[in-house]
Amino acid sequence: MADLSFDYWNKLAGQLVVISSLLDGFSLSAIIPLIEARADSKPMNYIFRSVVIATASFLISIFAMTKIMMMTSQGFPTKVTGSDLLIPRLVGALSFLVGILSIVVVISLSGWQKSGSMKRFTLFVGLLTLLILALLL
Repeated sequence: MADLSFDYWNKLAGQLVVISSLLDGFSLSAIIPLIEARADSKPMNYIFRSVVIATASFLISIFAMTKIMMMTSQGFPTKVTGSDLLIPRLVGALSFLVGILSIVVVISLSGWQKSGSMKRFTLFVGLLTLLILALLL
C-alpha cells in the first residue's frame, strides 16, 4: 500500500471526526430513553449494550482521529513519521468499525419487541445495511 501524505491523513481524520461525532451524538441520545424504559427483556438488553458499545467506540474514534489531525498539522511540536500514526490509525479505524457494526445490531434488533413481521423487517434492513456496508468498505 502506498504511503499517504500527511495532508491526506489530516483531511481524512477531520472527516471521520465529524462523522463519528454525529453518530456518537445519535448513539448517546438513545441511551437515556433506553434507561428510562426499564424494559427487562433480552432484546432490550442487547439493544442497550449495543448502543453503549457504539457510543464508546465513536468516542474513542473521535479522540484517535483528533490525535492524527494534531500530529499531521503544521506546527506540531515534534517531528512525526508515518509509523507514529500507526496506533491512532488502527485504534480510530477499528473503533469506528465497531461503532458502525453496533449501530447495525441496534437496527436489526429494534423490531424484536414488536410483532413477528416487524421483527423480520428490521432484521432484513439490518442485514441489508451490513451487506451494503461490506460492499463499500
